[in-house]
Amino acid sequence: MLNPSARQAWTLELIWWLSTGLLVALILFPIYTREIAYPFYHYNVTAIVAFLTFTRYIFLLRLTPFARNQWIKAALIFLLIPVLFFIGQGINYFQTYLDDNGPELLVGLLPKAEQESVLNYIRSQMLFFGVGAIVAGAIIPFRMIVSIWRQHNVRE
Repeated sequence: MLNPSARQAWTLELIWWLSTGLLVALILFPIYTREIAYPFYHYNVTAIVAFLTFTRYIFLLRLTPFARNQWIKAALIFLLIPVLFFIGQGINYFQTYLDDNGPELLVGLLPKAEQESVLNYIRSQMLFFGVGAIVAGAIIPFRMIVSIWRQHNVRE
């Protein structure tokens, strides 16, 4: 049985994950509704979720259910490595795809008036969340180490 504060922490974590899912759906909705051949959904979803989650953990770590668990924080440091490589690979693949194939392959079936705005939206949100996730992911290990250090040295 969870104590009331642990129950609140897990409830808040669930609310954050549901909010993150809703934001992912809202951000990708304009791309999905255009019915374009967009091969970067998995990279994009990972980047958005990582950016929102990492940013939340940087600033609101004490409100998470694992705020007092040093092992989870230490594991998170090492789990970041493959996630950040995956996001970096996705940004590289996205840019290479546009460079090699041109934007016409991505938005070519849309009306001419929509093509530029949709391409700008896709490029902007992909790069914003991808680079933001990498930057936040580079900060997280330091935040976790500081948290572990504080928790370890404050014990009596």
